[in-house]
Amino acid sequence: MKFTVLPTVCRHFLPAGSFILALGFISSAFAQNTFSGALPDASVDYSAPSLLEEKNDLILRNAARLALQRNPELAAFAKETQALKGVTLQAGLLPNPELTLFAENAGNLQKVNRNAAVGAKEVEQQDTTLRINQLIELGGKRAARVKAASLGEEVAEQAYEARRVELIAQVANVFTDVLAAQEQLRLAEESQRLAQRVVHTVSKRVQSGKVPPIEETKVEVAFSATEIAMVQAQRDLAAARKRLALLWGSSSPQFNKALGNLESLVALPSFEALAERALASPMALRAIKNMEQRKAVLEVEQTRRIPNLTVVAGVLNHSQTGGTTAIAGISIPLQIFDRNQGNLHEAYQRVDKAMDEQMATELRLKTELSQAYEALSAAQDETRILRDNILPRARSAFEVTNKGYELGKFGFLEVLDAQRTLFQNEVLYVRALANYQRLVNEIERLIAAPIDGALSPSASKGSNANTASRSDDE
Repeated sequence: MKFTVLPTVCRHFLPAGSFILALGFISSAFAQNTFSGALPDASVDYSAPSLLEEKNDLILRNAARLALQRNPELAAFAKETQALKGVTLQAGLLPNPELTLFAENAGNLQKVNRNAAVGAKEVEQQDTTLRINQLIELGGKRAARVKAASLGEEVAEQAYEARRVELIAQVANVFTDVLAAQEQLRLAEESQRLAQRVVHTVSKRVQSGKVPPIEETKVEVAFSATEIAMVQAQRDLAAARKRLALLWGSSSPQFNKALGNLESLVALPSFEALAERALASPMALRAIKNMEQRKAVLEVEQTRRIPNLTVVAGVLNHSQTGGTTAIAGISIPLQIFDRNQGNLHEAYQRVDKAMDEQMATELRLKTELSQAYEALSAAQDETRILRDNILPRARSAFEVTNKGYELGKFGFLEVLDAQRTLFQNEVLYVRALANYQRLVNEIERLIAAPIDGALSPSASKGSNANTASRSDDE
């Protein structure tokens, strides 16, 4: 019997491991530099999800699209970005003028009796003052505020992009779990069919009197074990399908099955090429923009050391004489006690903190990339050994043992052992493939680009045929 991980038709669908298949939903800046030939059209409106994408067979691109459309956490990031646009708008507005109406001796508007006797007490008449005060900001305060607010908006945009990449990677990982669970269920069903075949063989030998009836009991016990394995595989698949649907807010999966190829492999570029891409990812750019924004806030605090100027203009109306006098003036605060010392100290410290955070982010990205890179290299060797060495021998051993049992050359225990060994190694191969695809997802999450896009020109020439077939499929 020949073992295949997935039917041949799956080669016409997108590889499971490359979560950047959906990175067309990130900013156009990433699309131009990576998967421009295979990415969906940026002008397509993804705001209205289609129910057909859920109710039919599901590919990774559509799964990522549904998550990007409906994930509430990502929507919250988008709302924060839009809110900060208002902060930038507000930072650029000029201060409003102030209108002041001041009345001295209010209400005393009676006319002065100029024929009154000498020595009579005069009543002070009302004086009315109308003034307009306009604050004029000096030292580039408004420009500094706008710059700081604009950089804060860019920090939020990079945080949004980073969250989108993480969400796509999460979708790809769960999608891989669904593919692996589907394949493990297929293996469990195949194992049960093999067990049924052995049961039939043992029954014939018992009926012919070649073996004792106890062997038929033993084989029925072994068959029951395959039923348990199949039930467990069904539960694992249902759980993986539900985890995937929950990423776009659906409590019950509506799609039929996930389509993908667990056996798709990538050409692994050099670590240096990947590290360079990781330092240009949204996670790294967010730390850089955060440092720039902190420096801009420091500039805002520095401009506040320069006092503002308030210009005053108005008129003074004298009720006693009926005359009107123009008034004008300026006011400026004296920076004697409060010279913004505390805010400046805070701003300097936050700049230093942002610089430390930026270096820590780069170190964390390189560390995680190094770990994933080494693990991916090991996983690649593991899948190759299982595919080329272990599985062919396990299949051959089962076929020979089963045929030999029919001819009376082997005992029943040898058949069961060969069947169990084959099934265990087939499951191990599927798990190794899924682990390989998850490691590819992790590296692509860190570099926010497909691994193939990080290949150097010399490495691209050496890409294997499987990589070329991936491009054709996409």
